Amino acid sequence: MVTIQCRNKIFNNIEAILFDKNGTLEDSDSYLRSLAQRGARMIDAQVPGVGEPLLMAFGVNGGSIDPAGLMAVASRWETEVAAAAYIAETGKSWFESRQIARQTLDEADKYVRDIPSPLFTGCLQLLKNLSAAGLKLGILSAATTSDVQNFVRSHHLSDYIELEMGVDGEVSKPNPKLFLEACKRLGMEPSVTLMVGDSVGDMTMGKNAGAAGCIGITWVGKVDHVGGADVVINRLDEIEVV
Repeated sequence: MVTIQCRNKIFNNIEAILFDKNGTLEDSDSYLRSLAQRGARMIDAQVPGVGEPLLMAFGVNGGSIDPAGLMAVASRWETEVAAAAYIAETGKSWFESRQIARQTLDEADKYVRDIPSPLFTGCLQLLKNLSAAGLKLGILSAATTSDVQNFVRSHHLSDYIELEMGVDGEVSKPNPKLFLEACKRLGMEPSVTLMVGDSVGDMTMGKNAGAAGCIGITWVGKVDHVGGADVVINRLDEIEVV
């Protein structure tokens, strides 16, 4: 068991840590913004008039993306449903709207995924330190499991990450079932497992699952994005083994 300190908060008897991916370990703003922009344009080409309001729904405003917005924190399934709702407003059937949303977002993803998003500063060293301390580490992301696996492979993190888990169905954050399932796969109890993430959904999920603690990280300095956190940090290296 390990003691973890973040600023003035101490977590005792920790055996595992689950990390969110987008916005926590991975600086994915550029990728998410590009995906939203291309997806909205491609949908607008098929269903004129939908693109602009859909881009706003995705959380894109000019050249920036809202870190608490749909594209940044929702699962792919939720994003597809939201896009389909805008398409359905034009009079298309729900099944056709879902098909257009799914196919278009898949196509858009192929265009923008050529270059992996970078790790945030301090990410690799932190994972090395935590793994060396004997902690079991996992990723629990709203992205698909395939996306999580690609992320781990692209950045050569398999020596440190023991669980690569995403959202592939309707159950998404903040449903505590995800955290409980991740702990089960790691062979750990929630009471000895920390959750580290950049959204209210991460914090709520961990809290409701009985996590040992929830660490909110906000690279952009907006504490309200991680409401419910036991402690809020601005850099990964603020997570220390003591």
